Amino acid sequence: MKYTSVALLLLSSLGLVACQQEKPAEDKDQVKIEQTQDAAAELKTDAEKQAYALGASLGQYLNQQLTIQEETGVELDRKLVIKGIIAAAEDKSVLSSEQVQEQITALRTLVTAKQAEKAEAAGAENVKAGEAYLAENAKREGVKVTESGLQYEVIKQGDGPKPKEQDTVKVHYKGTLLDGTEFDSSYSRNQPAVFPLNRVIAGWTEGLQLMNVGSTYRFHIPAELAYGSRSTGKITPNSTLIFDVELLSIEDTSAAD
Repeated sequence: MKYTSVALLLLSSLGLVACQQEKPAEDKDQVKIEQTQDAAAELKTDAEKQAYALGASLGQYLNQQLTIQEETGVELDRKLVIKGIIAAAEDKSVLSSEQVQEQITALRTLVTAKQAEKAEAAGAENVKAGEAYLAENAKREGVKVTESGLQYEVIKQGDGPKPKEQDTVKVHYKGTLLDGTEFDSSYSRNQPAVFPLNRVIAGWTEGLQLMNVGSTYRFHIPAELAYGSRSTGKITPNSTLIFDVELLSIEDTSAAD
């Protein structure tokens, strides 16, 4: 495949096809469809398809990386990104290898700093939101607060035994953020979770020991009993978390010893 075909693919992937600039906004989607159809029609052999796929993979990666950077406030001229790709592919880069590495290192440093700033700001907002939520939630009827600050309410009370910290338990659960965003659910996977109580977040280690097998509780977990200043998936730093937890059983692990 010629370099121009790769360039066209990347331009399409990043939304920079030149003729789009000459079309009104309402025609852009149709332009993309036509260009995709034209490009697909040119792919006749496996070698051509593989070459195109390699370019598509590069375009998708670049689009993801540029989008991540833009979310942190670092916006790059996508036209220049394409120019750099074409120039390097044709061995006509205006920057030396050393200069390219220098600028990429500087870009990574900038993006990392912006991500840290964004995380710090989000963490500060989460602290305020969590404190306000827990203060109000503690006033609701049926909500109990432990000495550690864990809040819980009984949705369904079972009559089985209570687990100890060293026990392994089987549970179904759903976790949400304060805005209702679901970040994890064993129900969605249709697969209960099995884990030792002393190897999960502190809010779970404490909370599940309050439960009898057969119970369902709702836990409102302060950040310091959850992931603290760490972030994971949809959970941003200092997030207060809400879990609905159904304790299915205490597992017998003696056979595995």
